[in-house]
Amino acid sequence: MKMATEFSELYRRYLAALVLFHLVAADEVGLSGTDYQANNILEIDGPMTSGELAQRLGLSTGATTRLIDRLVETGYARRIDDARDRRRVLVEHTGHMPAELDVLLAEVRVPIGEVLGSLTAEQREGVVRYFEGSTAAYRAATAGIRSS
Repeated sequence: MKMATEFSELYRRYLAALVLFHLVAADEVGLSGTDYQANNILEIDGPMTSGELAQRLGLSTGATTRLIDRLVETGYARRIDDARDRRRVLVEHTGHMPAELDVLLAEVRVPIGEVLGSLTAEQREGVVRYFEGSTAAYRAATAGIRSS
């Protein structure tokens, strides 16, 4: 039981540090936390409709339209015609990364990379399994909360 409590506390400290870092990073580059996450989603998952982005973020379509307008205005995203359906418009990431954000992210990427580099291949596989499983669990829990 003690190990479970220690692990829970460690995990909560990790999540708090992660979330707070990204909120500060977002603020440093002039984005809200939601705009920052939308930018991240577009960069990772590729082009999507505004409705799909709204669903991912749990926002109304109106709020998402304003969010997209801000991302377009700041050069993070652009609207493009859907090549498969000319009636649809997609939003895609432009690939723009402000130099100051790259510097901020490097402040954590470098030491995290060093930690990962110190692990054995088997340990790194465990980290990958953890992140894949955690991502699936958080996505399922988010969907469950939104559907209730």
